[in-house]
Amino acid sequence: MDKFILKCSACGKVFNNFGEWFENAQTCPTCGKNRVEVVYNHDYTLLKSLIYQKNCTDNTIWRYFDFMPLNNRDNIVSHGEGNVSINRWEFLERHAANHHGIDCKIYVYRADENPATRTFKDAGASLAASVLKELGVKNYVVASTGNVANAFAYYMAKAGISLSAFIPSDALVAHSAGVSYYGQRVFRVNGDYSKAKEIAREYAAKYKIPMTGGNTDPLRVEAKRSMIFDWLRATPEFPTVYIQALSGGTGPVAIDKAIREIAHTGLIPKAPRFIMIQPSACAPMAEAWEKAKTSGFPEGWRNKYPIYENPETSIPTLATGNPASYPIVGELVRQTGGEIFSFDESRCEDIARLIAYETLVRIGPASAIALGGFFDSLKRNLIRNGDVLMINIGESIDRAPDFFTQLIYTEKQADSVNDCKIFDRTNLQSKLWDKVLNYEL
Repeated sequence: MDKFILKCSACGKVFNNFGEWFENAQTCPTCGKNRVEVVYNHDYTLLKSLIYQKNCTDNTIWRYFDFMPLNNRDNIVSHGEGNVSINRWEFLERHAANHHGIDCKIYVYRADENPATRTFKDAGASLAASVLKELGVKNYVVASTGNVANAFAYYMAKAGISLSAFIPSDALVAHSAGVSYYGQRVFRVNGDYSKAKEIAREYAAKYKIPMTGGNTDPLRVEAKRSMIFDWLRATPEFPTVYIQALSGGTGPVAIDKAIREIAHTGLIPKAPRFIMIQPSACAPMAEAWEKAKTSGFPEGWRNKYPIYENPETSIPTLATGNPASYPIVGELVRQTGGEIFSFDESRCEDIARLIAYETLVRIGPASAIALGGFFDSLKRNLIRNGDVLMINIGESIDRAPDFFTQLIYTEKQADSVNDCKIFDRTNLQSKLWDKVLNYEL
């Protein structure tokens, strides 16, 4: 029996492997849809033993090889992805208790520690490169706002695969450099992310090259769902709330898939409430969600969302102006009793400075959106007594050098030693907290 199959999410047609899926241009020939899910032929009690296995030295996503869609371990392309810390941030717990009367536990999933590119995208890139290597594929295509392109550029180069990455005109120069650095091709498209995806699809079709399938791509989903297994392994209780910055939404899609897979094992009591945060200058899902919620989620609400043409956001990695995955993500948020809202991106610097002061962790702007969303969630009464939160830090400061330079706030000019006064670092703490907390929703 094959280790896994792919099944069309719409009509149930079965594809025996990724080779068949690629041969059909990643589209179901029966119903014309382009979303499939991987189904494994293993007993899921084996997964439980992998999660809780003692003395296992492999803490990457490949710890769960038996539940990854790869047949031969020799084809694994890895660089420590998924082997990240899950930290408990008690200073945020104290804030929730002291300022809001909420008793909760707060964990952060440190995706910024992924050693290849310091982003949440490394896991999906590792699996994609491994599967393509196993199939003998030599070319691949991605469309990206930046982080996906960088992660895939690294892992494809490691696998000996040529990558063509299509990025929008406002993508950071650092992202273009990160792709080019590994000898991969960058196409900077004159337009927004939607235009980059359009040209990437035409390019993939013209040259008959497989292309990442976006936020429901089974390769990215299968890899990212492994974080659920890590939560079970590394934390004493399963989260009741999951918070992340939202661009397209692979994270919640992957979490939902993992929970449905193992629901019958009793490992997970129920899905966490999804709280998804978008930057204020590019928040089409948040806008659509607010209108749907205000109207009582009328018939057809999932397919009613705005499209932002060339969104002018200071966080290009979250600049998905055409939220084609909203029907899926919106439904998942509703099913879990969650929320989607926007966070004022002008406050990201204050959030990042506070986090660095309290934890010495240097977060990127997308991570600041997620953590800012935590503070706003408290103000919106979305966090309850007894909740266990998991906040996804999706990127490190390494991915946003321009943002890094904006975080300077203690520099003083000096012409002589007389201009240099001794200082006490602890005097900064209350000022940093005041900047984060003194605002109106």
